[in-house]
Amino acid sequence: MGSSYTKQYTAEFKRDAVALLDSTGRTVTEVARELGVSPEPLRGWYKRAKADRGEGRPGELTSMERDELKRLRKQNAEQARTIEVLRKAAVLFAKESDR
Repeated sequence: MGSSYTKQYTAEFKRDAVALLDSTGRTVTEVARELGVSPEPLRGWYKRAKADRGEGRPGELTSMERDELKRLRKQNAEQARTIEVLRKAAVLFAKESDR
């Protein structure tokens, strides 16, 4: 049975792993094996690093843009909850004033 545990790596480790991948010309699988990590996370770190350097695919977001988008989505959800509470309060007050 699989574990729900996901290993966390420091930003420094990720940066160094990407630098190793860039500098050696070896494959993701080879570098991942050497570092003792799965190739998939390393592939993702490399893809993000390329986007952050402006070398990603057209329209691909940088880490800073992804963080800002995440912040804005959270803010939007909070505002939607506030609007819903205010809407319910307005309906309640309207019913009270009709009495």
